[in-house]
Amino acid sequence: MVHSRPARRVGGQTPRIDAGTGASRVFRTIRTAGVRRAAAAARSTARRRPATTGVLQVTPVFAGEPGPRLPRGSAHTSTHAKSLLSLPGFRGDAGEIAYAGDDLLLLGMGPATECAMATLRLAGAALIRRADRMRVKQFALHVADLARELDIRPAEAAQAMAEGAGLANWRVDFFRGTRSRVGDALPPLSIHITPPAARAGFDRGLLVAGCVNEARRLAATPPNIANPPWVAAETRRLARDAGLQCRVISYAEARRRGMGGIVNVGRGSAKKPCLIVLEHRPGRGAGRRPAKARSGVHLALVGKTMTYDTGGYSLKISNGMKGMKYDGNGGCAVIGAMLAIARLRLPVRVTALLPCAENMVSGDSYRPDDIITMYSGATVEVTNTDAEGRLILADALTYACRDVKATHIIDIATLTGGIVVALGSWCAGLFCNDDDLCGRLESAADATDERLWRLPLWKEHRDFMRARHADLWNSGPKRDGHPIQGAAFLSHFVDDGTPWAHLDIAGTDSVESDTALHCTGPTGFGVRLLLETVGGFA
Repeated sequence: MVHSRPARRVGGQTPRIDAGTGASRVFRTIRTAGVRRAAAAARSTARRRPATTGVLQVTPVFAGEPGPRLPRGSAHTSTHAKSLLSLPGFRGDAGEIAYAGDDLLLLGMGPATECAMATLRLAGAALIRRADRMRVKQFALHVADLARELDIRPAEAAQAMAEGAGLANWRVDFFRGTRSRVGDALPPLSIHITPPAARAGFDRGLLVAGCVNEARRLAATPPNIANPPWVAAETRRLARDAGLQCRVISYAEARRRGMGGIVNVGRGSAKKPCLIVLEHRPGRGAGRRPAKARSGVHLALVGKTMTYDTGGYSLKISNGMKGMKYDGNGGCAVIGAMLAIARLRLPVRVTALLPCAENMVSGDSYRPDDIITMYSGATVEVTNTDAEGRLILADALTYACRDVKATHIIDIATLTGGIVVALGSWCAGLFCNDDDLCGRLESAADATDERLWRLPLWKEHRDFMRARHADLWNSGPKRDGHPIQGAAFLSHFVDDGTPWAHLDIAGTDSVESDTALHCTGPTGFGVRLLLETVGGFA
């Protein structure tokens, strides 16, 4: 658990902005009529941390030569305002903040030529952290001049900054006990947004960040709590609140259907596996205004939801089991994305499939050398019980093609350690059989800064997964092209002609130390990426 600051909840006046357990503070965006502007001489350095009593005015500042500058055309054109830029040591670097006295805060954005949406998210994160340290109760954020210089709409700038603030506002502090050193919760934070057109963007950013944080909450819940039945119950609850349809294919039903991947991977656990199905149909659900879905498009989002992976009889050793509660982060990302899709009422039909299991060792666990029959009818020779994620995903992919009849499929999973070796923690691996779908995902990755790198998936890779004693094996006899092997195996369970993409997020789903946006733990990687991709079909 991470205990670095007091626990509060994120919320807002727009319905359903609540980020849930683990968020750090309540955000209330309010209209800006009558908000005063500070006008006094600077009399502090960037390190000063006063307790403010009024509305803290936040002014974006660009780095430059010979020193920091205000955005072009800024309303702060007085000699006084410009003099504030000469604070000792303040350069206007991205995320750098200086308190300039009398409730005025300078927020560094870096050089204007390098300022991107990712920069705005980092600035929002830095701003909320400084507001916490200063015990600020309200601040005013002015984005009009910033947006004009960057040639974007004020709502876009506000949304990016809100996403950063919302992501940075979350901590894993919901398992505190009697020995916790975390202090009392901070009071709610009221945020004045100008111009008025930017407020909707800020509220949307908080909503999106809240859905990411819901995915992070699910991912951070320990495996003694978060087993398959718990995930199914939580998903049902969240679906009901968001207006999504939810059904659960039980272990018994999965056996009757012949879902050999899901059944065999999870049968060794006392908490039996299941397949969770979520559906977003535009215009359906309580309180919804009818929205016409794009004709002919039905997306399937498939998320690997291993609640814990011991490796099975191919047991993880040398502390390799630590952190395996994050092996379901792909499924958590899909849940978060579906919440956002429903709450934003995107006019696209989307079905989410969450194959959920726990890979444990028992007298009934599956073994190396077993040959199992999958939902598709294909037979698989098990060479490694620790290559379990692809087995449960394979049944879900077949379900997406056969039962859902999806026109496009995207699966997301913490599938291979090989992708971490190949790409590190800087981006996720992308495998795709369709250039149009690949382009949509890459555009979404650019927009959200949840970066992807496309890797090859050739006939030779697919043929490498053909076994000697069955149709396929779940892991090849050599580690050649290790991150590609998982994608190559999955490709055999997608119908020919169906656009399909596989995202391997094993290197990006969590962080081992605090970053500018994320505390130690799950990142919720994929929620914003999937949301942006689905929105592109609207």
